[in-house]
Amino acid sequence: MKMKILSLAVALLGAGLLVGKGAAAGNADFTIVNKTGYPIRHIYIAPGKSKTWGEDRLGDGILENNKKRLIKFSSKAACTQSLNVTFDDDDSEVEWDDFNLCEINTITLKYNRKTREVSADEE
Repeated sequence: MKMKILSLAVALLGAGLLVGKGAAAGNADFTIVNKTGYPIRHIYIAPGKSKTWGEDRLGDGILENNKKRLIKFSSKAACTQSLNVTFDDDDSEVEWDDFNLCEINTITLKYNRKTREVSADEE
């Protein structure tokens, strides 16, 4: 009888942990790190390669070079998203495509203005 109770307790504990993990999986918030060399004035997010960017995720703030910011993102949309940024120093815009925000915790943006090459590290 003790073995059955212990087995039931372990099973319930395991089920509780699975529910907890499922709830956490719905969180698609991520931290963005600016390693572009330039201050960012606006950050927009859109599904895939959509050109409908929606609201500015920075609001009134500026994301200075070598700084980071938590971006709140609802996972109700598709997980794969693109980012569009506008730089504060010259108003130029750059895009990074195809981030799976349901699996990424941190995106470090990099940019070479001379070649217009974008890259990013994902964690």
